[in-house]
Amino acid sequence: MKIYGVALLAFCFLVGHILGDFLGKVFHLNGNLGGVGFAMLMLILLNDYFKKKKLLAEETESGILFWSKMYIPVVIAMSSTQNVKAALSGGWLALTVGLLATLACYLFIPIMSKLNLNN
Repeated sequence: MKIYGVALLAFCFLVGHILGDFLGKVFHLNGNLGGVGFAMLMLILLNDYFKKKKLLAEETESGILFWSKMYIPVVIAMSSTQNVKAALSGGWLALTVGLLATLACYLFIPIMSKLNLNN
């Protein structure tokens, strides 16, 4: 049942969106703070959990994998529409934080690739 992939994606998106809105309100920001990222992380973790517990039929797993592969390009497309000009006009702090976050992600790639996550 490939429809379960859509259901899991929708569940993750809704929970991530609610969490992102909540964090935005906590930090007094007018918007969603990382909801799509939380949803993507939740989708990955739930998919792995269901695989380990052998709760997925082969068709369900293929549906979830299909939608999780589709989710990443959608997130990239959504991120590319953010207002870069406003972020740059925020000053050096906004630029520095963005560069440091990107650098941290690049530094964690070799560390995570050496971890054995299949056990």
